[in-house]
Amino acid sequence: MSDHPPLAQTPLHDVHVRLGAKMVGFAGYDMPIQFEGVMAEHKWTREHCGLFDVSHMGPCLLTLPGGPREDEDAHIEIAKLIETLVPGDIQGLEPGQARLTVLLNEDGGILDDLIITRPYEGDQQGRLYIVVNGATKEDDWALMKEKLGDLADLERLDNRILVALQGPEAEAVVTERFTEAAYLGFMESRRMVCKDLTCIVSRCGYTGEDGFEILVPASGVGHIVELLDDERVKPIGLGARDSLRLEAGLCLYGHDLDPQKTPVEASLTWLISKNRREAADFPGAAKILDQIANGAPIRRVGIQPLDRAPAREGTEIYAGDKKIGEITSGGFGPTVEGPVAMGYVDREFAKTGTELTLMVRGKPRAAKVAKLPFVPHNYKR
Repeated sequence: MSDHPPLAQTPLHDVHVRLGAKMVGFAGYDMPIQFEGVMAEHKWTREHCGLFDVSHMGPCLLTLPGGPREDEDAHIEIAKLIETLVPGDIQGLEPGQARLTVLLNEDGGILDDLIITRPYEGDQQGRLYIVVNGATKEDDWALMKEKLGDLADLERLDNRILVALQGPEAEAVVTERFTEAAYLGFMESRRMVCKDLTCIVSRCGYTGEDGFEILVPASGVGHIVELLDDERVKPIGLGARDSLRLEAGLCLYGHDLDPQKTPVEASLTWLISKNRREAADFPGAAKILDQIANGAPIRRVGIQPLDRAPAREGTEIYAGDKKIGEITSGGFGPTVEGPVAMGYVDREFAKTGTELTLMVRGKPRAAKVAKLPFVPHNYKR
Protein backbone atom coordinates (compact mmCIF):
# COMPACT_ATOMS: atom_id res chain seq x y z
CA MET A 1 0.00 0.00 0.00
CA SER A 2 1.41 3.42 -1.03
CA ASP A 3 2.23 6.06 1.58
CA HIS A 4 1.77 8.78 -1.04
CA PRO A 5 -1.58 10.61 -1.16
CA PRO A 6 -3.54 10.17 -4.40
CA LEU A 7 -2.72 12.68 -7.12
CA ALA A 8 -5.11 15.60 -7.47
CA GLN A 9 -6.77 16.29 -10.81
CA THR A 10 -7.32 19.61 -12.56
CA PRO A 11 -10.77 20.38 -14.04
CA LEU A 12 -9.26 19.55 -17.47
CA HIS A 13 -8.01 16.07 -16.46
CA ASP A 14 -10.67 14.16 -18.40
CA VAL A 15 -9.96 16.29 -21.48
CA HIS A 16 -6.26 15.36 -21.35
CA VAL A 17 -7.04 11.66 -21.01
CA ARG A 18 -9.53 11.79 -23.88
CA LEU A 19 -6.86 13.44 -26.06
CA GLY A 20 -4.43 10.58 -25.32
CA ALA A 21 -1.98 12.49 -23.14
CA LYS A 22 0.82 10.69 -21.33
CA MET A 23 0.14 11.56 -17.68
CA VAL A 24 2.67 11.93 -14.85
CA GLY A 25 2.67 13.14 -11.26
CA PHE A 26 3.75 16.77 -10.94
CA ALA A 27 3.33 19.09 -7.92
CA GLY A 28 0.82 16.65 -6.46
CA TYR A 29 -1.33 16.57 -9.61
CA ASP A 30 -1.84 14.07 -12.43
CA MET A 31 -0.63 16.19 -15.34
CA PRO A 32 0.01 15.71 -19.09
CA ILE A 33 3.70 15.53 -19.93
CA GLN A 34 3.08 15.22 -23.67
CA PHE A 35 0.39 14.66 -26.27
CA GLU A 36 2.03 14.07 -29.66
CA GLY A 37 5.63 14.54 -28.50
CA VAL A 38 7.80 17.19 -26.88
CA MET A 39 9.61 18.23 -30.07
CA ALA A 40 6.41 18.69 -32.09
CA GLU A 41 4.63 20.52 -29.26
CA HIS A 42 7.61 22.81 -28.67
CA LYS A 43 7.83 23.80 -32.34
CA TRP A 44 4.05 24.25 -32.63
CA THR A 45 4.10 26.74 -29.75
CA ARG A 46 6.96 28.73 -31.27
CA GLU A 47 5.13 28.88 -34.63
CA HIS A 48 1.39 28.87 -33.79
CA CYS A 49 -0.48 28.67 -30.45
CA GLY A 50 -0.07 26.12 -27.66
CA LEU A 51 -2.59 25.62 -24.85
CA PHE A 52 -1.11 24.68 -21.48
CA ASP A 53 -3.13 23.51 -18.48
CA VAL A 54 -1.55 25.30 -15.50
CA SER A 55 -4.49 24.79 -13.14
CA HIS A 56 -2.15 23.07 -10.67
CA MET A 57 -0.64 26.46 -9.85
CA GLY A 58 -1.77 28.72 -7.00
CA PRO A 59 -3.99 31.60 -8.09
CA CYS A 60 -5.46 33.52 -5.16
CA LEU A 61 -6.89 36.87 -4.06
CA LEU A 62 -5.42 38.83 -1.16
CA THR A 63 -7.95 41.40 0.05
CA LEU A 64 -8.29 43.91 2.86
CA PRO A 65 -10.86 42.94 5.50
CA GLY A 66 -14.28 44.21 4.51
CA GLY A 67 -13.60 43.67 0.81
CA PRO A 68 -12.20 45.82 -2.01
CA ARG A 69 -12.87 49.56 -2.20
CA GLU A 70 -12.71 52.34 -4.78
CA ASP A 71 -9.92 54.51 -3.36
CA GLU A 72 -6.18 54.64 -4.04
CA ASP A 73 -5.45 54.38 -0.32
CA ALA A 74 -6.86 50.84 -0.35
CA HIS A 75 -4.27 49.74 -2.92
CA ILE A 76 -1.44 51.32 -0.95
CA GLU A 77 -2.64 49.57 2.20
CA ILE A 78 -2.75 46.06 0.69
CA ALA A 79 0.52 46.67 -1.21
CA LYS A 80 2.35 47.64 1.97
CA LEU A 81 1.28 44.34 3.53
CA ILE A 82 2.58 42.11 0.74
CA GLU A 83 5.78 44.21 0.49
CA THR A 84 6.78 42.86 3.91
CA LEU A 85 7.34 39.51 2.12
CA VAL A 86 8.72 40.53 -1.31
CA PRO A 87 11.35 43.02 -2.64
CA GLY A 88 9.26 44.38 -5.55
CA ASP A 89 7.52 47.75 -5.75
CA ILE A 90 3.88 46.71 -5.36
CA GLN A 91 2.65 50.12 -4.19
CA GLY A 92 3.79 51.57 -7.52
CA LEU A 93 1.70 49.21 -9.68
CA GLU A 94 -0.71 50.97 -12.03
CA PRO A 95 -4.28 49.60 -12.28
CA GLY A 96 -4.15 46.38 -14.28
CA GLN A 97 -0.35 46.06 -14.05
CA ALA A 98 1.33 42.83 -12.96
CA ARG A 99 4.82 42.32 -11.53
CA LEU A 100 7.04 39.25 -11.19
CA THR A 101 8.65 39.09 -7.76
CA VAL A 102 9.91 36.59 -5.17
CA LEU A 103 8.97 35.55 -1.66
CA LEU A 104 12.05 35.81 0.56
CA ASN A 105 13.13 34.22 3.83
CA GLU A 106 14.93 36.20 6.52
CA ASP A 107 18.32 35.27 5.00
CA GLY A 108 17.34 36.58 1.56
CA GLY A 109 16.75 33.10 0.12
CA ILE A 110 14.01 32.59 -2.47
CA LEU A 111 10.95 30.73 -1.18
CA ASP A 112 9.05 31.06 -4.47
CA ASP A 113 8.63 33.25 -7.52
CA LEU A 114 5.17 34.72 -8.08
CA ILE A 115 3.19 37.26 -10.08
CA ILE A 116 1.27 39.99 -8.24
CA THR A 117 -1.38 41.98 -10.13
CA ARG A 118 -3.23 45.13 -9.13
CA PRO A 119 -6.83 44.88 -10.41
CA TYR A 120 -7.70 47.28 -13.22
CA GLU A 121 -11.26 47.82 -12.06
CA GLY A 122 -11.84 50.92 -9.91
CA ASP A 123 -14.07 49.12 -7.42
CA GLN A 124 -11.55 46.32 -6.82
CA GLN A 125 -8.80 48.32 -5.08
CA GLY A 126 -7.46 46.90 -1.83
CA ARG A 127 -7.20 43.53 -3.53
CA LEU A 128 -4.30 41.78 -5.26
CA TYR A 129 -4.49 38.86 -7.70
CA ILE A 130 -1.51 36.61 -6.98
CA VAL A 131 -0.32 33.44 -8.73
CA VAL A 132 2.25 31.26 -6.94
CA ASN A 133 3.82 27.96 -7.99
CA GLY A 134 1.89 24.72 -7.61
CA ALA A 135 4.57 22.80 -5.70
CA THR A 136 4.93 25.57 -3.10
CA LYS A 137 1.41 27.01 -2.89
CA GLU A 138 0.47 25.47 0.47
CA ASP A 139 3.67 26.80 2.08
CA ASP A 140 3.28 30.19 0.38
CA TRP A 141 -0.29 30.63 1.56
CA ALA A 142 0.59 29.47 5.06
CA LEU A 143 3.39 32.07 5.15
CA MET A 144 1.04 34.85 4.02
CA LYS A 145 -1.51 33.91 6.66
CA GLU A 146 1.18 33.66 9.36
CA LYS A 147 2.82 37.00 8.53
CA LEU A 148 -0.28 39.02 7.64
CA GLY A 149 -2.70 37.50 10.14
CA ASP A 150 -6.06 39.28 10.25
CA LEU A 151 -4.78 42.24 8.24
CA ALA A 152 -5.76 40.58 4.94
CA ASP A 153 -8.06 37.80 3.77
CA LEU A 154 -6.68 35.11 1.44
CA GLU A 155 -9.04 33.40 -1.00
CA ARG A 156 -7.56 30.49 -2.91
CA LEU A 157 -8.73 30.08 -6.51
CA ASP A 158 -6.98 26.81 -7.37
CA ASN A 159 -10.33 25.05 -7.86
CA ARG A 160 -10.69 26.95 -11.14
CA ILE A 161 -9.19 26.42 -14.59
CA LEU A 162 -5.97 28.28 -15.36
CA VAL A 163 -4.71 27.96 -18.93
CA ALA A 164 -1.86 29.59 -20.82
CA LEU A 165 -2.18 30.25 -24.55
CA GLN A 166 1.29 30.91 -25.93
CA GLY A 167 2.74 31.59 -29.35
CA PRO A 168 2.59 34.06 -32.27
CA GLU A 169 -1.05 33.22 -33.04
CA ALA A 170 -2.21 33.48 -29.40
CA GLU A 171 -3.46 37.07 -29.77
CA ALA A 172 -5.62 36.20 -32.79
CA VAL A 173 -7.08 33.19 -30.96
CA VAL A 174 -7.75 34.97 -27.67
CA THR A 175 -9.17 38.20 -29.13
CA GLU A 176 -11.86 36.24 -30.97
CA ARG A 177 -13.19 35.38 -27.48
CA PHE A 178 -12.07 38.47 -25.54
CA THR A 179 -11.84 41.47 -27.88
CA GLU A 180 -10.36 43.71 -25.15
CA ALA A 181 -7.34 41.40 -24.84
CA ALA A 182 -5.84 43.07 -27.93
CA TYR A 183 -5.23 46.22 -25.85
CA LEU A 184 -3.24 44.46 -23.13
CA GLY A 185 0.51 44.94 -23.10
CA PHE A 186 2.96 42.47 -21.55
CA MET A 187 2.25 42.01 -17.81
CA GLU A 188 -1.17 43.67 -17.95
CA SER A 189 -4.45 42.15 -16.81
CA ARG A 190 -8.23 42.74 -16.90
CA ARG A 191 -11.44 41.00 -15.88
CA MET A 192 -13.27 40.03 -19.08
CA VAL A 193 -16.50 38.19 -19.89
CA CYS A 194 -16.93 35.45 -22.51
CA LYS A 195 -20.33 33.75 -22.87
CA ASP A 196 -21.41 34.81 -19.38
CA LEU A 197 -18.18 33.55 -17.76
CA THR A 198 -16.19 36.20 -15.92
CA CYS A 199 -12.46 35.48 -16.36
CA ILE A 200 -9.17 37.12 -15.46
CA VAL A 201 -7.12 37.57 -18.64
CA SER A 202 -3.42 38.41 -18.22
CA ARG A 203 -0.88 38.97 -20.98
CA CYS A 204 2.02 36.91 -19.70
CA GLY A 205 3.38 33.36 -19.80
CA TYR A 206 6.48 31.29 -19.38
CA THR A 207 7.63 30.35 -22.87
CA GLY A 208 9.27 33.58 -24.06
CA GLU A 209 6.47 33.97 -26.62
CA ASP A 210 3.60 36.43 -26.65
CA GLY A 211 0.61 34.94 -24.90
CA PHE A 212 -2.04 35.01 -22.22
CA GLU A 213 -2.95 33.30 -18.98
CA ILE A 214 -6.70 33.02 -18.39
CA LEU A 215 -8.37 32.12 -15.10
CA VAL A 216 -11.73 30.50 -15.91
CA PRO A 217 -14.51 29.25 -13.59
CA ALA A 218 -14.46 25.45 -13.20
CA SER A 219 -17.71 25.29 -15.16
CA GLY A 220 -15.88 26.54 -18.25
CA VAL A 221 -14.40 23.20 -19.39
CA GLY A 222 -16.54 23.33 -22.53
CA HIS A 223 -15.04 26.67 -23.49
CA ILE A 224 -11.53 25.21 -23.28
CA VAL A 225 -12.60 22.27 -25.46
CA GLU A 226 -13.89 24.83 -27.99
CA LEU A 227 -10.46 26.48 -28.00
CA LEU A 228 -8.87 23.12 -28.81
CA ASP A 229 -11.20 22.80 -31.80
CA ASP A 230 -9.44 25.85 -33.31
CA GLU A 231 -6.95 24.61 -35.93
CA ARG A 232 -4.37 27.14 -34.67
CA VAL A 233 -4.38 25.63 -31.16
CA LYS A 234 -2.89 22.38 -29.89
CA PRO A 235 -2.64 21.05 -26.33
CA ILE A 236 0.90 21.16 -24.95
CA GLY A 237 2.34 19.12 -22.06
CA LEU A 238 4.85 19.76 -19.31
CA GLY A 239 7.74 18.43 -21.41
CA ALA A 240 7.54 21.20 -24.00
CA ARG A 241 6.72 23.74 -21.30
CA ASP A 242 10.09 22.93 -19.75
CA SER A 243 12.10 23.09 -22.99
CA LEU A 244 10.40 26.36 -24.00
CA ARG A 245 11.11 28.11 -20.69
CA LEU A 246 14.71 26.81 -20.69
CA GLU A 247 15.39 28.26 -24.16
CA ALA A 248 13.86 31.51 -22.87
CA GLY A 249 16.26 31.51 -19.90
CA LEU A 250 13.40 31.38 -17.37
CA CYS A 251 13.87 29.76 -13.96
CA LEU A 252 11.95 26.78 -12.60
CA TYR A 253 11.43 26.90 -8.85
CA GLY A 254 12.94 23.94 -7.02
CA HIS A 255 15.60 23.63 -9.71
CA ASP A 256 17.09 27.02 -10.61
CA LEU A 257 15.67 28.75 -7.52
CA ASP A 258 15.57 27.55 -3.91
CA PRO A 259 15.74 28.90 -0.34
CA GLN A 260 19.57 28.84 -0.39
CA LYS A 261 19.79 31.19 -3.40
CA THR A 262 19.32 34.95 -3.26
CA PRO A 263 17.93 37.00 -6.17
CA VAL A 264 21.43 38.38 -6.81
CA GLU A 265 22.94 34.91 -7.04
CA ALA A 266 20.06 33.90 -9.32
CA SER A 267 20.82 36.84 -11.68
CA LEU A 268 17.43 38.32 -10.77
CA THR A 269 18.72 41.52 -9.17
CA TRP A 270 16.34 43.47 -11.43
CA LEU A 271 13.44 42.14 -9.35
CA ILE A 272 14.56 44.33 -6.42
CA SER A 273 12.98 47.70 -7.12
CA LYS A 274 15.09 50.85 -6.67
CA ASN A 275 12.85 52.32 -3.96
CA ARG A 276 12.92 49.03 -2.03
CA ARG A 277 16.72 49.00 -2.14
CA GLU A 278 16.76 52.52 -0.72
CA ALA A 279 14.29 51.58 2.03
CA ALA A 280 16.06 48.24 2.75
CA ASP A 281 12.79 47.02 4.23
CA PHE A 282 12.39 43.52 2.75
CA PRO A 283 13.42 40.14 4.22
CA GLY A 284 17.17 39.50 3.93
CA ALA A 285 17.84 43.09 2.83
CA ALA A 286 21.24 43.37 4.53
CA LYS A 287 22.64 40.30 2.76
CA ILE A 288 21.07 41.09 -0.61
CA LEU A 289 22.18 44.72 -0.63
CA ASP A 290 25.70 43.66 0.32
CA GLN A 291 25.74 41.27 -2.64
CA ILE A 292 24.51 44.02 -4.96
CA ALA A 293 27.30 46.31 -3.76
CA ASN A 294 30.14 43.81 -3.52
CA GLY A 295 29.15 40.85 -5.69
CA ALA A 296 27.60 37.47 -4.93
CA PRO A 297 29.80 34.38 -4.47
CA ILE A 298 27.95 32.44 -7.18
CA ARG A 299 25.85 33.39 -10.21
CA ARG A 300 23.26 31.71 -12.39
CA VAL A 301 24.43 31.66 -16.02
CA GLY A 302 23.46 30.19 -19.34
CA ILE A 303 25.64 27.26 -20.40
CA GLN A 304 26.14 26.11 -23.99
CA PRO A 305 27.47 22.54 -24.39
CA LEU A 306 29.72 22.47 -27.44
CA ASP A 307 28.75 19.00 -28.67
CA ARG A 308 25.39 17.24 -29.06
CA ALA A 309 25.20 15.66 -25.60
CA PRO A 310 22.66 17.41 -23.33
CA ALA A 311 23.84 18.20 -19.80
CA ARG A 312 21.05 17.42 -17.34
CA GLU A 313 20.32 18.77 -13.87
CA GLY A 314 23.04 17.77 -11.38
CA THR A 315 25.85 17.72 -13.97
CA GLU A 316 29.05 19.02 -12.36
CA ILE A 317 30.77 22.05 -13.91
CA TYR A 318 34.57 22.36 -13.93
CA ALA A 319 37.15 24.97 -14.87
CA GLY A 320 40.27 22.91 -15.38
CA ASP A 321 40.47 20.51 -12.42
CA LYS A 322 38.39 22.73 -10.15
CA LYS A 323 34.69 22.08 -9.62
CA ILE A 324 32.99 25.47 -9.85
CA GLY A 325 29.30 24.67 -9.95
CA GLU A 326 26.41 22.51 -11.10
CA ILE A 327 23.76 22.44 -13.82
CA THR A 328 20.26 23.19 -12.48
CA SER A 329 18.30 22.87 -15.75
CA GLY A 330 19.43 21.28 -18.98
CA GLY A 331 18.19 19.51 -22.08
CA PHE A 332 17.78 19.78 -25.84
CA GLY A 333 16.55 23.07 -27.29
CA PRO A 334 14.45 22.28 -30.38
CA THR A 335 14.46 25.90 -31.60
CA VAL A 336 18.25 26.27 -31.35
CA GLU A 337 18.69 22.67 -32.51
CA GLY A 338 21.18 21.84 -29.80
CA PRO A 339 21.68 21.33 -26.07
CA VAL A 340 21.09 24.24 -23.68
CA ALA A 341 21.45 24.56 -19.93
CA MET A 342 21.54 26.87 -16.93
CA GLY A 343 23.47 26.50 -13.72
CA TYR A 344 25.39 28.20 -10.94
CA VAL A 345 29.14 28.88 -11.11
CA ASP A 346 31.62 30.68 -8.87
CA ARG A 347 31.41 34.36 -9.79
CA GLU A 348 34.88 34.61 -11.30
CA PHE A 349 33.77 32.14 -13.99
CA ALA A 350 30.41 33.81 -14.79
CA LYS A 351 31.55 35.97 -17.72
CA THR A 352 29.99 35.17 -21.09
CA GLY A 353 32.35 33.07 -23.21
CA THR A 354 34.22 31.48 -20.28
CA GLU A 355 35.34 27.97 -21.24
CA LEU A 356 34.01 25.16 -19.03
CA THR A 357 34.05 21.39 -18.78
CA LEU A 358 30.89 19.42 -17.99
CA MET A 359 31.05 15.91 -16.54
CA VAL A 360 28.26 14.27 -18.56
CA ARG A 361 27.74 10.65 -17.48
CA GLY A 362 31.33 10.51 -16.26
CA LYS A 363 32.80 11.96 -19.47
CA PRO A 364 34.28 15.47 -19.78
CA ARG A 365 32.47 17.60 -22.36
CA ALA A 366 33.43 21.08 -23.56
CA ALA A 367 31.04 23.98 -22.88
CA LYS A 368 31.02 27.74 -22.44
CA VAL A 369 29.09 30.37 -20.50
CA ALA A 370 26.37 31.69 -22.82
CA LYS A 371 24.25 34.82 -22.78
CA LEU A 372 20.62 34.30 -21.78
CA PRO A 373 18.07 33.89 -23.27
CA PHE A 374 18.99 31.32 -25.90
CA VAL A 375 15.93 32.37 -27.93
CA PRO A 376 14.85 36.05 -28.05
CA HIS A 377 11.69 36.97 -26.11
CA ASN A 378 8.69 37.95 -28.23
CA TYR A 379 6.57 39.73 -25.61
CA LYS A 380 4.21 42.52 -26.69
CA ARG A 381 5.56 45.67 -25.03
